[in-house]
Amino acid sequence: MAGVDDLEPGLDAVAALVDPVRRAAYRAVVVAAEPLGRDEVAAALGVGRTLAAFHLDKLVDAGLLTVSSARRSGRSGPGAGRPAKLYRRAPGEHTVSVPPRSYRLGAEVLAETVERLGGEDALFEVAQERGRCAGRVAGPGADVRELLRSQGYAPVPDGADIRLGNCPFHLLADEFPPTVCGMNLALLTGLLVGADRPDWRARLDPRPGLCCVVLEPSKNNHN
Repeated sequence: MAGVDDLEPGLDAVAALVDPVRRAAYRAVVVAAEPLGRDEVAAALGVGRTLAAFHLDKLVDAGLLTVSSARRSGRSGPGAGRPAKLYRRAPGEHTVSVPPRSYRLGAEVLAETVERLGGEDALFEVAQERGRCAGRVAGPGADVRELLRSQGYAPVPDGADIRLGNCPFHLLADEFPPTVCGMNLALLTGLLVGADRPDWRARLDPRPGLCCVVLEPSKNNHN
């Protein structure tokens, strides 16, 4: 039976975000379209580079960020300078439930059942209805980026498009991609309809490290 020891990884991750500066550093990295270096995070937070580095490395230790090294100048060889540490959000996720629950297992069972029964059409219909309800709650003409943030998608600008830096269904999408990505597309399509935003459309466009759906300006409305 799960006990307190099973909660420790999730608790450690949550505890790492208690400090407001560290939480701001995490947010800065998560919403960025590309990995960020220490100088960029320090500038975004208005703190010194040493303090930014301290908090970023604590987030790495907690499993919330990953770190790599690269030369930002694009140069290599002698005179290119030392590689910079670059931070991005870790692919894993951390949950804390007291008492322990297994919603992921339940979701996996339901997703597999839908696939076995061929119930994707009904799933997509329900997902679109849920999206429309959430859009109507936000109100007609709601700001699309704020709407996406409220649903946990972490929108990232990509030219005229909006990429989604976080997939709320990441683990399920990895295991059941056609079913879950289709559900996600239906949900976001409904969200735009409910919020009366015909100037945007959702379409599937999987990219590594990003949600499988992208939002783009509607070809019929460029407002």
